[in-house]
Amino acid sequence: MSFTVLSTDPQSSARRGELVLPHGTVQTPIFMPVGTQGTVKTLHPWELEELGSQIILGNTYHLWLRPGHELVRDLGGLHGFSTWRKPILTDSGGFQVWSLAKLRKITEEGVRFNNHLDGSKMLLTPELSMEIQACLGSDIAMLFDECPPYPCDEKYAANSLALTTRWARRCKDWIVKNEPKSGEGRQHHFGIVQGSIYADLREQSARELVELDFDGYAVGGVSVGEPEHEMFRAIENAVPFLPLDKPRYAMGLGTPPQILEMISRGVD
Repeated sequence: MSFTVLSTDPQSSARRGELVLPHGTVQTPIFMPVGTQGTVKTLHPWELEELGSQIILGNTYHLWLRPGHELVRDLGGLHGFSTWRKPILTDSGGFQVWSLAKLRKITEEGVRFNNHLDGSKMLLTPELSMEIQACLGSDIAMLFDECPPYPCDEKYAANSLALTTRWARRCKDWIVKNEPKSGEGRQHHFGIVQGSIYADLREQSARELVELDFDGYAVGGVSVGEPEHEMFRAIENAVPFLPLDKPRYAMGLGTPPQILEMISRGVD
């Protein structure tokens, strides 16, 4: 993967870049349509191409439960499974597990929850999330994180952030042991900055993840019920501490005005 900043806006933090991935080149800033189970609902891959989509998002949690990551791997990964030939990013499953608040329990080991399809008990760990995403064969895999709820107090947010950092280290260890160090099809990994609405925690999270040296960075824990101005502030509190030469991803938002606001704050 390579990322090049091609130009910047002197009146804001907006920038234009080029992200080279195993399945193609993405011009940034870019919006990613969500293909929860490998496909974007109501649209065929050729229609997405006609609309100018350059990269789509797949959902690790749902693909793990059905049809299963090993089956997707055997069918040629998400690209073979979906017939989408351009880049794909997969999330880690953390946000979906967060949304199952009444069905899950967060521990140091990972997240225990009841499968929403059949009620069976399951455990998703940082290592398993990385393994599933490796089987899916996405160009970009997100690290496993805890997405804190809104509202939450600063103590909860700090403990959640610390857990996300420890999980990030476990993800990194798995990557070092299991991923090829180079090669045309190597998967790339993005860390996720947490910290809720607390500026000092956002800075702390960003600094800790940058120290672990991932290929790119996302700002998570937004679009979880907070007022829009808090969402924008979370981005403002994280972006200044992220590397200039690596891509930045704002997770969860999607309205056109929100996209423009995030671009002006330096999100790719």
